[in-house]
Amino acid sequence: MWDKSQIVALACDHAGFELKTFLLKFLIQEEYLIHNFGTDSVESVDYPDFAHLLGKSVNDGEFTRGIIICGSGNGVNMVVNKYPEVRSALCWNSEQAELTRRHNNANVLALPGRFIDFDEALKAVKLFLNTDFEGGRHEIRVNKINKIII
Repeated sequence: MWDKSQIVALACDHAGFELKTFLLKFLIQEEYLIHNFGTDSVESVDYPDFAHLLGKSVNDGEFTRGIIICGSGNGVNMVVNKYPEVRSALCWNSEQAELTRRHNNANVLALPGRFIDFDEALKAVKLFLNTDFEGGRHEIRVNKINKIII
């Protein structure tokens, strides 16, 4: 039986496919269990089709963490953040990935496949998967994210 912390949901569009393939090799080597929502080629696809699958699965508690990639990272990040239990962070470097775990309790890491080199993306993934949420004053702030003020 796998611990949920050892399972990572993974998705991308065509622009994120090469980076996803690179990261997938690392995750498998580190003995993570991967749920791959696709896509599985560089053939053009619509990123929302894959982002919704990952976003819903994290929102519903099926997976506690996900990594999602598109060309800029923006599109997939917008889609998954539509789900109330998802806190996705678009990270261009490893420092952002660490801080978004510590301070925002992010449960999805969005990466810009066309704008981050593979080594920096790998550092970001490592920190995202191995950094704990600090809680405290940050928990108070995170709890206000879904509070809508009209």
